[in-house]
Amino acid sequence: MSMNVQWYPGHMTKARRAMQEQIRLIDLVIELTDARLPMSGRNPDLNELSKNKARLLILNKADLADPEATKQWSKHFEAEGIQVLTLDSRKNTGTRSIDAAIAKAVAEKTERDRKRGILNRSVKVMVVGIPNVGKSTFINSLVKRSAAKTGDKPGVTKGNQWIQLKKGVDLLDTPGVLWPKIDDPQVGIRLALVGTVNDMILDTRELSMQGLEYLKEHYPGLLADKYGLDESLSPAELLQQLAENRKLIKKGAQPDTDRAASMFLDDLRGGKIGRITFEWPEEEDGKEA
Repeated sequence: MSMNVQWYPGHMTKARRAMQEQIRLIDLVIELTDARLPMSGRNPDLNELSKNKARLLILNKADLADPEATKQWSKHFEAEGIQVLTLDSRKNTGTRSIDAAIAKAVAEKTERDRKRGILNRSVKVMVVGIPNVGKSTFINSLVKRSAAKTGDKPGVTKGNQWIQLKKGVDLLDTPGVLWPKIDDPQVGIRLALVGTVNDMILDTRELSMQGLEYLKEHYPGLLADKYGLDESLSPAELLQQLAENRKLIKKGAQPDTDRAASMFLDDLRGGKIGRITFEWPEEEDGKEA
C-alpha cells in the first residue's frame, strides 16, 4: 500500500538555513524526538549541523512508548556517543535529569573556557526537532522554572531572544525546526500513525489499516484484548469488525468504517490501546548493514 507524504521543500530549505545561522552561536544542542519512533522522528542533517557541539537527545512521550524499546533505543544512541534522556508527555517528570545533563555539558565547557583564560561566559543552549514533537512545550517547562527573557545580547544576531535558565546557561527561545527525511514510505506511515503528519494528506482508513496490521504483527493479542477483534482477519475486515463491535453504524445499517478508523487512530495516538513503539533498533541496524 503506497502513501505519498510530501513536505514543502521551500520551508525545509529556509528552516535549515536559519538553523545553520543559529547553531554557530550554540554550545549545547538538545534534540527532541518521539520515543515511539526515535529514528523516523529525527532529521539526519542534524549530525552534520551540530558537529563539535555537546548533544543531548530527549525521547519525548516515553509514557506512550514500549518501555523495552525505549531501553534499547537509549543504549543504541549512547553507543553513538549521544547522551539520552526519556521524558513523559503528560507529567513534567525528568526535569531534574535535564538540569543535570545541562550541568554536565556546562561543566565541560566551563573547564575548556577556564583553561583558555575565559571566565563566566554563558553556555548557549538550543532546542531542535521536527514539527509536532513538543519543542515549545518543552521550552516552556524549562522556562517556568527560570528567569524571564534576557533580551538581545551584544554580539548576538539581532532578533534572537535568549532566556537565562540559570546562572551561566542561556536558552535560545526559538526552537529549531528540521523536517524528517521521508525517502522511505514506511517512515511517512509511522509519522502519520503517531500524528506527526497532518491527517489531511493521508487517507484515514488506509492509515488505520496500516496501524491494525502493525499491531497484529508486532503486538499479537492486543487487538483481541482491547476491542474483541479476530486477529486472523485482514486489516479491512478488522476495521469492519471494529465498527460493528463499537456499534458505529451509518445510514443503511452499514458499519461506519470511517468513524471506526478515526476512533482507532485516536486510541492509538493517545496510548489507550497500550504503550506501542513503531520501530526498533535492530530493524535500523539491519538496514545499515
